[in-house]
Formats: sequence, structure tokens, C-alpha cells
Amino acid sequence: MKVIYHNDFNQSYCSDPAASPGRIDAVYRVLRNKVTFIDAIPAEKEDIAAIHTPYHIERVTSDAIYYIASLAAGGAIQAAEIGLKEPCFALIRPPGHHASAGSAWGFCYFNNMAIALEKLKKENKIKKAFVLDIDLHFGDGTVNILEGSGYVSIYNPSGSYPEEYLKNVKSRLSSDKVDIIGISAGFDNHAEDWGGLLSTADYKEIGKMVREASKKNGGGCFAILEGGYNHRVLGQNVMALIEGMEAG
Repeated sequence: MKVIYHNDFNQSYCSDPAASPGRIDAVYRVLRNKVTFIDAIPAEKEDIAAIHTPYHIERVTSDAIYYIASLAAGGAIQAAEIGLKEPCFALIRPPGHHASAGSAWGFCYFNNMAIALEKLKKENKIKKAFVLDIDLHFGDGTVNILEGSGYVSIYNPSGSYPEEYLKNVKSRLSSDKVDIIGISAGFDNHAEDWGGLLSTADYKEIGKMVREASKKNGGGCFAILEGGYNHRVLGQNVMALIEGMEAG
């Protein structure tokens, strides 16, 4: 599978857990020799401005985060474009699903998913999209930006136990016919991470369900990294999702 990546994502651009030293490298070390890496390219300013207010962009710029945030957004765009033809994963940071049009929190700056899908929509590459946000935390920024767009449906699954969670994912995926499925791939709901719910094998099953749904729709799929903070298991969880997306 093609994986969007850039060595600059290893930078510790701030002190939050998403930027902690070694996080991206922990994934890279598992994926190397198993995937095809493609260098991320920063998003164009007009693509970011299509989602975020001038005030918010200026604030990110003044915090000296603009370059790395635009690189993540650009990586998401690349993954979405490739995802139209074949599954793709974006190994990027900062994450984005807590970024709204004019504000952001939760280690996020620009909403990578929204920027990517809006660009596809404006270029008439898609008519409808579905976002499956499997991060432990509700993707409020993505909902704030895209829920009223008319072309994107969003699902943040939940469940008291893994079987229920997976059942809910499968049910929702089967109910939406879309041109592309984007996974906001947070791995902090893993049994050895903050959420303590899902196994590594569960992420492979999720990837498989997404690929099967996209093939049934005659559409594409892609995933972008959001949360996941246990470096010891993060790489294996990302690899599991990728394997599921390839196997579906």
C-alpha cells in the first residue's frame, strides 16, 4: 500500500502527546519494507482557506505551526486522491479532527480530513463521502465543518465491548452509498492505550470492513492518522488497519 509520509513529521513541534519524540518513528519502523512511502507535500493556502477562517490560519502561523500543519493537510489530500483508485494511508501529524473552521484544540490545528474531502468535492472527483472516525475522542471539528455540507456523513462509533463496537461499524458502513470513505484513524481506543477497548486484530477487521464497503459502493477509501499514544503498540495497530484495507 502507498503511505504518505515525510521525515519532518518526526519533529517535536510542541509539547503535546501527538508531537512527542519517537511517535511517528515507532510507526515508520513497523511499516518500512512493507509499504511504499510517498513524500507528503504541503497543502496549498487556498485549500486550507476553503475550510478555515483567516483569523485561525493567522493564529496557527503566529504559533510557528503553519508549515507542519500544512504538510499534514497536504498529506491527507494526497491520500484521499490516491484513495479514489486504491487504498492509501497518511502517516501524518498534527492530527486534525478537533479543528473547527475558526478554532482548534486536542493537539489539532487544521482539519486534515475536511481539507482533503472539500478539495475532492470542489474538483468534482466525488459527490458523496463518508467519514468513519475511530479515534477514542469524538471528532467535533470534523462534525462542525462537514455535517452541514450536504455531501458528507460522519460516524463516531462506540461500544461497551469490542464486538458491539465492530457490529456498529459494520452496520453503519452498510447503510451509506458514497464515492469515498475516509477513516480518521485514531488508535487511542486500543486495549493498551487510553481507551482500553480494541485489540490490534480489531483494527484489521475495521480496515477490511471499510475496503469491502468501498468496493461494494464502487468507490475508494483512505485513512489518516489521528490519535494513538502508546508508541509500543501504535505501529502494529497502524499496520493492522493497513492489512485490513488491503485484504478487503
